[in-house]
Amino acid sequence: MAESMKGLHRSHRCTEVTKAMTGEKVTVMGWVQKSRNKGGIIFVDLRDRSGLLQIIFEEGDTGREDFAKAEKLRSEFVIAVEGKVELRSGGINENLETGELEVRAESLRILSEADTPPFPVEENSKTKEELRLKYRYLDLRRPDLQKNLIMRSKVATLTRQFLSEEGFLEIETPMLTKSTPEGARDYLVPSRVHPGNFYALPQSPQLFKQLLMCSGYDRYFQIVKCFRDEDLRADRQPEFTQIDMELSFVDVDDVIGVNERLLQRMFKETIGIEVPLPIQRMTYKEAMERFGSDKPDIRFGMELKDVSDTVRSCGFSVFTDAINKGGSVRGINAEGQGEMPRKKIDALVQFAKDFGAKGLAYLSINGDGTYKSSFAKFMTEEELKALTEKMQAKPGDLLFFAADEDDVVFDVLGNLRLELARGLDLLNKDVYKFLWVTEFPLLEYSKEEGRFTAKHHPFTMPMEEDLELLDSHPEKVRAKAYDIVLNGTEIGGGSVRIYQNNVQEKMFEVLGFTREEAYERFGFLLNAFKYGVPPHAGLAYGLDRLIMLMAKEDSIRDVIAFPKVKDASCLMTEAPNVVDAKQLTELGIGITVKE
Repeated sequence: MAESMKGLHRSHRCTEVTKAMTGEKVTVMGWVQKSRNKGGIIFVDLRDRSGLLQIIFEEGDTGREDFAKAEKLRSEFVIAVEGKVELRSGGINENLETGELEVRAESLRILSEADTPPFPVEENSKTKEELRLKYRYLDLRRPDLQKNLIMRSKVATLTRQFLSEEGFLEIETPMLTKSTPEGARDYLVPSRVHPGNFYALPQSPQLFKQLLMCSGYDRYFQIVKCFRDEDLRADRQPEFTQIDMELSFVDVDDVIGVNERLLQRMFKETIGIEVPLPIQRMTYKEAMERFGSDKPDIRFGMELKDVSDTVRSCGFSVFTDAINKGGSVRGINAEGQGEMPRKKIDALVQFAKDFGAKGLAYLSINGDGTYKSSFAKFMTEEELKALTEKMQAKPGDLLFFAADEDDVVFDVLGNLRLELARGLDLLNKDVYKFLWVTEFPLLEYSKEEGRFTAKHHPFTMPMEEDLELLDSHPEKVRAKAYDIVLNGTEIGGGSVRIYQNNVQEKMFEVLGFTREEAYERFGFLLNAFKYGVPPHAGLAYGLDRLIMLMAKEDSIRDVIAFPKVKDASCLMTEAPNVVDAKQLTELGIGITVKE
């Protein structure tokens, strides 16, 4: 039978009770983590969001009635206890913040009884994720998840404080907007008032924040939900959160400067990590050539080396054919891994094929300087020696080579490098390595669409010195775009925006839009630009990814209160779901079931 808390007022959370309060009376409330009846004396671990506190019940202190209630306590009962703070007479629990203390109960109220939960509410739960997400309200009681969400709240609060001090205004932008299908699929919302017409949920506030710059708001930010109807993986959700910002009268260094200070403060005040400034910068071209990735993990070496010139005239046709077709041969050195079993090497060859490789050549250097290799028989001793010297290899090392078009080689070796690092335990979650990647290509060619598409979005400013290449070599044009990368994960990205009309029109032309199509899609922004637009630039962080790395988790689902699973459904609420036929009729919508 649930009791009222009338007349009671919680004085402290569990871990707010300290040694200095010994002898004082407190009122604490929370959930029963566990109860142990030792015959005449009952120990209860009380849990709230701050942590655990031991409560001790004896009939001489509580009276018979309350002691009888204490005997009924089970996991997840919600209780209120009045009592005195004491130093523990028994063993001290070193792992607990309140491990030296206990509260000797004088009164007990059972505020709510609980059924036996479908899984134990405990840290580092071994329960299957599907079951935990179905009962997410129980899962969220786990101390590790609560710690993640508390950290997320701290980061959001700090961000607001910091950006406010830097002169940013927090301005909300619409959730119901116009569909501009350039990028991921939009989530569509039917309009009842305008039958047959649809709103779209924003993939980002991009156009609105640029309009705010046109409106003179100078420095804008927002912690905002964004929506993309795309296939999911560990670090993707159909709805996700951005820290979004835009600044006027700035260039690349200004945006990078304010964000470096933000990251430094965020990491120092939230998890006690010093971020040395300035953060290292690397061009896209250098990142691809050294790491095979535009979001390189620089916590470890194993960098790519271009050996095309070294093997250009060798006897191994796989290498020479790739070079003659305009591709390259590049390798990575897994130092000290020369004894890797053949079975493991074969698994890595298969792994490489998943990223487009036709194969993966390997060369192991034995302790006596001889070779074990998939291709050594096709090359002379001199050619092999030149190749190992170029790779800075020594006895005991294992070399892997990919030969193909540059894009394939980068993808294969970039991913192989990470796979090797995972196997060798080189990805230390306690180390935080930041990197700015700059000078991205402005455009990428889409074979499916037969045209160039924007690498970031159509409003990204080309580098001034590359403007003349827009007509002759659009693929060579670099953008004033920048990504902030942490431990091999892109946590944010942005760019300087186009603000001159002639450059924007040229950009649309290269993207294959007619003037009419451009105005049909982005007319409200282009019209605003006719009335005086300041130079402006911005950046947006993926807040979920950022918190995931700060919390040392492997999935963003562990830092989101109510996440979706891989098919974009919510196991707890069972969304998406069918709706009432009357609602569909009001919207003028009929359902066609796919065969």
